[in-house]
Amino acid sequence: MIQRKYNKQEVDVVIVGAGAAGGVLAKELSEAGMSVVLLDAGPFRDPQKDFASDELAMKNLGWQDTRIVDGSDPLQMGHNNSGRGIGGGTVHFTGVFLRFHDSDFNSKTLDDVGLDWPIDYADLEPYYTKIEKEIAVSGPRYFPWGNFHGPYPYPERDPLSPNAYMFQNGCSHLNIETAVTPLAILSAPFEDRPPCINRGFCNQGCMPNAKFSTLIVHVPKAIKAGAEVLADCMVTQINMNSAGLATGVTFVHHGETYEQLARIVILSAFVVETPRLLLNSANNQFTQGLANYSGWVGKAIMPHSSYDVYGLFDEEIRLYKGTPVLATTQDFYHTDVRRDFVRGYTLHAHGARPVAFTQGISQAEQGPLWGKKLREAALDYNYYGRVTMVGEVLSNAANCISLSDEKDEYGLRRAKVSFSYGDNDQKLNRHAIATMSSIIKAAGGQVKFVVPDTAHLMGGCRMGNDPESSVVNSYGRSHDIPNLFICDASIFVTSGAGNPTNTVMALAARTADYIKQKSLRRELTSSQVT
Repeated sequence: MIQRKYNKQEVDVVIVGAGAAGGVLAKELSEAGMSVVLLDAGPFRDPQKDFASDELAMKNLGWQDTRIVDGSDPLQMGHNNSGRGIGGGTVHFTGVFLRFHDSDFNSKTLDDVGLDWPIDYADLEPYYTKIEKEIAVSGPRYFPWGNFHGPYPYPERDPLSPNAYMFQNGCSHLNIETAVTPLAILSAPFEDRPPCINRGFCNQGCMPNAKFSTLIVHVPKAIKAGAEVLADCMVTQINMNSAGLATGVTFVHHGETYEQLARIVILSAFVVETPRLLLNSANNQFTQGLANYSGWVGKAIMPHSSYDVYGLFDEEIRLYKGTPVLATTQDFYHTDVRRDFVRGYTLHAHGARPVAFTQGISQAEQGPLWGKKLREAALDYNYYGRVTMVGEVLSNAANCISLSDEKDEYGLRRAKVSFSYGDNDQKLNRHAIATMSSIIKAAGGQVKFVVPDTAHLMGGCRMGNDPESSVVNSYGRSHDIPNLFICDASIFVTSGAGNPTNTVMALAARTADYIKQKSLRRELTSSQVT
């Protein structure tokens, strides 16, 4: 049967997706005294029993269901960009915990690209602080870029990995400023969690619980406050009444179909599954899908460009050593009029386990590498260093989530994910690759492989003040359906040039405050509320 009890009665809130946003929402709303049911399509794992230092086995932490890809630059879907199970992507992310800069919220005003967000950095600042304190982010005493310069709640990680020292050395020779990366990974004990011991398998799930995830932080607190957490429950429909309000969701658990009634429905199922569920929930009243009066559901998705540059060194680097990301620069984050593109990117010293390294170099831009040549290259694994980018991709309506004609085992039409880089994106990528190559060379290495990659999907249900050109307001509340909320990376207006998890969680904390305030005044279940 369903894990924990199944509440057949109407609850205050049902949340679809137990990742970065869903976990925060469940904790905040249940601690406020609201009855909450949190659903996720994947399992409820025990880190000590279900995680392993095994790259291949732990691919099951990602969403492995078939998604149809399309476009000039089709995305590789799976482990690299979404999770499946309680904790979602936070279970297998690297722990990089950056804030967006104020310029990320005003790209139209500053650079005449994309759209301005309906909020500014100042609106999220108290929530960034709240989340960082709540999970004890470890970071430098002084962070040189953006609005927040530190100090972080916990001190920076020390010592660093050989790859991080290589990166710092190369940057120093080029007068590029670096800093130890802010991480949602403990540098000292916190609550009942131990500090990191540099096992290095962050992407395979942290067995000691030194790395934050909502699985081990927010979800247990939500359960303690009374939330019901239902794992292995695939939501197949958002249910509506004739008044145009959401009444709950239908879900499937072990082949059986259930309905959860709720006064408020929140989608936190991430950038592919959230639009997919909205579109698959179309009915006679909402023929183009729910929350889609504007026609923008699924449109303007934005991955981060994430090219990797591998350099071969005379001395051992050993990319498996330590936490994957321990050094960073944001010297190239903002628009520079001397360059032929707008916006920018972050660079990380980024470790790699052997399987990921071999899979990566096999797809290098220099041409397919396989067989004997691949084996020979892999023999030098310990002598490679790696630098990777987090590049801003501009919003484009043609990059979208739509429904294919193919159906899954639940009878739902599968998601079709279409993506192509724009001209500005390609120029930015070329500049970042050249910079990463220069860093490798300045550190004494030879550039051997440039590997194309993407990560960190955002967009598809963007926020805005105008119901004609956006899906939700700044709190994630649907313009069309007053008691339907979307709160995950799909509501991003622009992608920024830094890892998005901190921003996702800050937005969730802000939305939770809004829901608590509105619920006290019973303003969320009236179709007259704007």
